[in-house]
Amino acid sequence: MDRDALEVALLEAHDRNDKEALVRLYTVAGDEAELQQDIDAACFYLTHAFVFALETGAPAAAILNKRLADRGRAKLLEF
Repeated sequence: MDRDALEVALLEAHDRNDKEALVRLYTVAGDEAELQQDIDAACFYLTHAFVFALETGAPAAAILNKRLADRGRAKLLEF
């Protein structure tokens, strides 16, 4: 997904309060930032994905938590 389309999709998901889409889209943004070796941006996006995953009880929360913990950005939690 190109950056402009991702930004539009994120804004639309926020407008709809679609937390499942926000988990997915922020994870995509984090993945793309990581591919660009922009670890700070990746962790920023992944943190947002993690928070929305926690709010919705999504199974992705554990994976996102581990990714952030591996980067020293979160404490590893037990799920």
